[in-house]
Amino acid sequence: MTTRGKRKPPFEPGLVPAPGALLEWRDSQHFDRWQDRPCVLCEQPTPMRSHSGEPVHKACAEEWIAANPVEARLGRFASDTQPKSTQRATHA
Repeated sequence: MTTRGKRKPPFEPGLVPAPGALLEWRDSQHFDRWQDRPCVLCEQPTPMRSHSGEPVHKACAEEWIAANPVEARLGRFASDTQPKSTQRATHA
């Protein structure tokens, strides 16, 4: 759905993890293989992107959630709605 001059729309975020918990970012849309941009939190280059397209290291986003638990509930950084793999074993 990308066309010249238009960006791909952000994908659907899931739940915001509890402070100190890890984000589940397994979808490939979190990774920009073409361009590193400065992280919005630490300003160091990163290929990672939030659901809204903000360049941010996953670890920086997790630290931000822990430091800003009330504001974090607004969903600036969230886990994927359906992680690509689960912890459940489906084989015998």
